[in-house]
Amino acid sequence: MTDRLTRHAELAERYLPDALMERFRERAAVYDRENRFFDEDLADLVDRGYLRLFVPEEAGGPGLSLDEVSHLQQRLASAAPATALAVNMHLMCTGVVQALAARGDHSLDGVFAETMAGEIFAFGISEPSNDWVLQGSKTIATPQEDGGYLLDGVKIFTSLSPVWTRLIAHGRDDTDPENPMLVYGFLERDTPGITVSDQWDVLGMRASQSRATILKSVRMAPERVSRRIPAGRVPDPLTFAITSTFQLLVGSVYAGVAWRALELGAAGLKARRSAKSGTTYAEVPEFRARLADAYAEYLAVPAQLEAYCRDFDELVDHGAGWAPRLVSARLHASAVARRATETALMCTSGSGFDNGHELSRLHRDAMASLFHPPGADAARPMFAAALLDD
Repeated sequence: MTDRLTRHAELAERYLPDALMERFRERAAVYDRENRFFDEDLADLVDRGYLRLFVPEEAGGPGLSLDEVSHLQQRLASAAPATALAVNMHLMCTGVVQALAARGDHSLDGVFAETMAGEIFAFGISEPSNDWVLQGSKTIATPQEDGGYLLDGVKIFTSLSPVWTRLIAHGRDDTDPENPMLVYGFLERDTPGITVSDQWDVLGMRASQSRATILKSVRMAPERVSRRIPAGRVPDPLTFAITSTFQLLVGSVYAGVAWRALELGAAGLKARRSAKSGTTYAEVPEFRARLADAYAEYLAVPAQLEAYCRDFDELVDHGAGWAPRLVSARLHASAVARRATETALMCTSGSGFDNGHELSRLHRDAMASLFHPPGADAARPMFAAALLDD
């Protein structure tokens, strides 16, 4: 245990030292207010090699584990949630490749070399009204004679929109209507037919600039096609790796938001004085109890994330039990972040309601957690089936 804690502390100092965290926190307010991308944050992260975290040592990177990256992302999100959420999408893509390689699939190892060369990966899977997510697609994939595809569709919430150079995307090939196939692969930014929307004026996570990406007859070259998987609930190592890294790293971001909110809530109680009791609100039983309950609820979040990240790193086989574990970790982290920011706002009272207060931004950022797939309603059948179905 001590060795792991020491390791996490060393990584935090190496990649996210305190001085850099303070700069991130100061910029986060500016990015949010001006609704612009986190260019300066990204430059600092690139300079420190943060985008290479998952690249193995033999390919020139540090070869960090999912558990180690999760801890770093929790720390980054406590200062700059939108920066952390957007960078997540690049880390998720590289983490997927690391996960496949650890399981003996080296078909995507070329991503490591591209990452070392400075390419930035983004995640182009979410689509309007596609509640199948990874198991279906509304994007049309038209096969070409050379083995490539033309993609026509819209991808939403494409984080890193201003800077990505590689996009992992999927589409549906209905050439055989009785056997529709999902096509997964990578697109390059300069491919004709790609348009990035300029619309992004949202409630929270504004600096992520997660704009829609419109694909019109965009060519996915045959060498960029990674998988052809039957549509529907068909297990595949690629979709398992995507689900795992996405759910756990997104959960890590909201764990960081929750922790920072609790810090600010505690500071708010210490700063406020009660005219009735003549003490700070930190000594008023009702407020102490409220913050205590929020902290107790929070403590389960990093524990759950760490347990599942370590199981994933150690190739533990949970079989069909992986899906409910992964989704519950992200849903729990998201719900706790929303409740923690609300509790903290109550602790800071009216000052936290000001748009210039960090808590106001954190509360809005936490609301973005409602939109990551699958939502709670979509996930309930899976949890019920895990217990009730034969």
